Amino acid sequence: MIKNISNLGDAALYCDFGSEVNKEINSEVIKYFKTLKNENIDKINNLTPSYNKLIISYDLKKTNYKEIKKIVENLSISEKENLSTKTIKIPTCCENSYSLDIERLEKKLKLDREKIFDVFFEKEYFCYMTGFIAGMPFLGDLDKNMHAKRLETPRVKVPKGSVGLTEQFANIYTFESPGGWNIIGNTPLNIFNSNKEKEPNLINPGDTVIFNRINIDEYKNYNE
Repeated sequence: MIKNISNLGDAALYCDFGSEVNKEINSEVIKYFKTLKNENIDKINNLTPSYNKLIISYDLKKTNYKEIKKIVENLSISEKENLSTKTIKIPTCCENSYSLDIERLEKKLKLDREKIFDVFFEKEYFCYMTGFIAGMPFLGDLDKNMHAKRLETPRVKVPKGSVGLTEQFANIYTFESPGGWNIIGNTPLNIFNSNKEKEPNLINPGDTVIFNRINIDEYKNYNE
């Protein structure tokens, strides 16, 4: 449930679901996000869910903070919103040319690379949110033995499709971008497609992600 609703700037509202980052709280955020999205309220310009927050941007020419706050407070949340998710398999190659930070992780985690890969690939991941760059999924929760801090000096360019780890999360770079996550592999899948106007994201909040390890030949010959 929402803990607090407050004003955010001139034309946005901030819904706070708590300070913790876990699947239960994030599921509540996603239910509100999907319910509002399905309502298709023309006074609302944008919905931005995060781990435990939801930002609602609105059109000041059509409405105001008090009206949107009332809409949120009176929203009828259906448990069915939790069911409209999917499971997505992400082929991932961990050859040396793609696992850019595996040596760093071996030292930081005190695990050999095959153990790191085994632990990473045996788990299912929950998409908490997308952001930073378009369609980039933030996926939790990594095994506690796999938590590692960001790079001390971020890369200027992280290749598109890179699969990275930081603290309790994994992510996938949807475009070449600066970044400081620990890169352990790369996927040939296109995670974000701007040509799909209605659903450009392959992975959305609430989805489950399973990473499947592939070899370099499978990577180069991969067809979506």
